Formats: sequence, C-alpha cells, structure tokens
Amino acid sequence: MTDTAAPITRSERITNLDTVRGIATLGILVMNAVSFGLPQPAYFNLDYAGSDTALDWIVGVLGEVFVDQKTMAMFSMLFGAGIVVFADRAAAKGRRANWLSLWRNTLLLVIGGVHAAFWFGDVLMLYAVCSPVLLLLRTRSARTLFIAGGVCLALSALTMAAVQAEIEAGDLGDYWIDENTAMGEDVQFAVLADFGMRALGAMLIGVGLFRADIIQGRRPAEFYRRLAAWSLGIGVPLSILGVAIHLANDWNPDVALIGAVPNILATVPMAIGYIALITLWNQRDDTRLHERVRAVGRMALTNYLTQTIMGLTILGAVIGVGELGRAEIFVFILIVWAVQLAWSEPWLKRFRFGPFEWLWRVATYRKLQPIRR
Repeated sequence: MTDTAAPITRSERITNLDTVRGIATLGILVMNAVSFGLPQPAYFNLDYAGSDTALDWIVGVLGEVFVDQKTMAMFSMLFGAGIVVFADRAAAKGRRANWLSLWRNTLLLVIGGVHAAFWFGDVLMLYAVCSPVLLLLRTRSARTLFIAGGVCLALSALTMAAVQAEIEAGDLGDYWIDENTAMGEDVQFAVLADFGMRALGAMLIGVGLFRADIIQGRRPAEFYRRLAAWSLGIGVPLSILGVAIHLANDWNPDVALIGAVPNILATVPMAIGYIALITLWNQRDDTRLHERVRAVGRMALTNYLTQTIMGLTILGAVIGVGELGRAEIFVFILIVWAVQLAWSEPWLKRFRFGPFEWLWRVATYRKLQPIRR
C-alpha cells in the first residue's frame, strides 16, 4: 500500500467530526425507521398511520420537531466537510485531488444505487451527485459557502410553498393521503427539489463550517454555548410552528406542503445547534461513551447500511409494515442503537475500517488494502 493510500492515523483524526458523525448516524435512524415500519405517507403525515395511542403521538410529534430533517442535515454537513478533508489530504500528498474525489463519489453513487434498489430513502446517491458542486466550491470563503447554502434552503422552501398553491388534494398521493396512489408530477418535483436543495444547502454550509474551524471543535467552549443558544433559539420555534400548522388543520392536505416550510427553514439552525452541543460534550474528558460514539461515526457507512438491512428485515419482512405504532418502532430504534454502540468499537480495535468502508477504500485506490490492525 502506498503512502497516499494509507489510512488516517489516530493523531490525524479530527475527533469532533467522528463524534458528530456518530450522533448523526444514530439519529438518522429515528426517522428512517418510520419508513421501514410504516406506509410511506406516515413519514410525512402523522395522522395517516402508526399514531394509535397518546404515546405514539408524543413520539411522532417529538420526532417531527427535534429530529425530522435535522439529523440528515448534520449528516449532509459532515459529508461536505468530509469532501474537504479527503480532497485537501489527497492534494497534500501529491494526488490529483479532484479526480480522485470524483472517482470516489462515483463509487458512492454505485453503492447508493444498490441501496436504493431495496429502499427508496437512500441519501448516498444524492450525496454523490452533489459532490462535484462541493469540489468546485470547496476553496471558497466560509461566507460565500454560507450564502450559497442559504439560497439552496430558501429555494427549497419557496418551491414547496409555490407548489402547494397549484395542486389539488388528490395530487398528494403517496406523499400524504394514499400509499397506493402515486403523487402527482408537481408534488414529485417539489419533494425532489426539497430533498436535493436542502441536502446541497446543508453540505455547502458544512464546508463553510469546516473552513471557519467550527465543525472541527477548535473554538472556545463559550463560542459553542452562544452558537447553540442562538441556533436552537431560532430553529426550535420554527420547527414547532410547522407541526402546529398541521395539528391546527387536522393534517389537512391543503397545508401538507406549506406546513413543511417552517421545518425546512428550521433544519440548518437546529443542526448547527446540535453540532454545538455535541462539540461541548466532545470537549469534556473522554469516557467510554465518547469512544463508542466516535466508533459509530468512523463506521458511518457500515452502520447506515446495516440500519437499512435490520429495518427492512425486522420491521418490514418479519413483523410487517404497519403492524407497529410509532412508540413500538422507537423500541426497535433503541435496540439498534445499543447494537451499533456495542459492535463498532470492538470491530475497530481489530480492524482499520468498517467492512463497507474497507470495500469502498479498496475500490477507490483500486488496490487491496490491509484491514487488520
């Protein structure tokens, strides 16, 4: 193995990125599990299925306010930062950083394509498609990146609002009202535009946070305390407003898309607030939990894909879609968290990479890589 293909040493690792990525990887399961265990409209419409008890409603509303889109935004920000880390290190070692990054993300597109063949909620293909934009803009100033990311999020919100004004209830189909009816073209466009622009916006902001030395955890603790207070102070009320609009209108199709707008606008502030809180925790003295969470983050691809495998197998095939309520699905989430926190650290004590990370690395460098420590 050549020096340029060598794995990152422990001294080179940015532990804050590993910690945030670990929390984001665990957190993204909270909403993904809903799509594994309930019909598709139930992901967006809490009143469609899975909300049979008061506890189901509590779990559902809390998920909408504090988790929906936010953990994916964290994941997206980290992907943006990861693009920078990979490309910068490749360039420092004399590699053609952009070409190697494009090849690496072409492979991610293939991995995501296989993943998407089993589950419609894959994000890896989207990340791979967005990667050329990130490579093009990765050397820009943090301010430019923040503005570009903010424009993407604004376009996402405007698209959802504009399409709501043009559609009829029946056009919502399997987005909101009927799992057996495809959503109309306008709704499909709005959903895809929201999904894509929101992810790209968060990625660009993630690169900006990296360029500003924020996401690495290098600023003083007081900075992160203020950042958390301001970000969550903006984001949480917006996110609550989105759910309140739906609750006040009894989940009426007439506000299906417009009700999502406050949550879209809340996504990045809340994700940044969470990153600030996680950073404050990461700056404390290390504990066994720190190490386990970081290990989950270092095996993020493996853990993300195995969440899908377990979700589709247990919730989908064994138990059956729609058989559990939201509170019962949350028990499944807790079990998966326990499993991934338990297995990631012991695996990395014996091996350099997670199994899927290793396969991706072998394909990236087109050379067999040592995996055992």
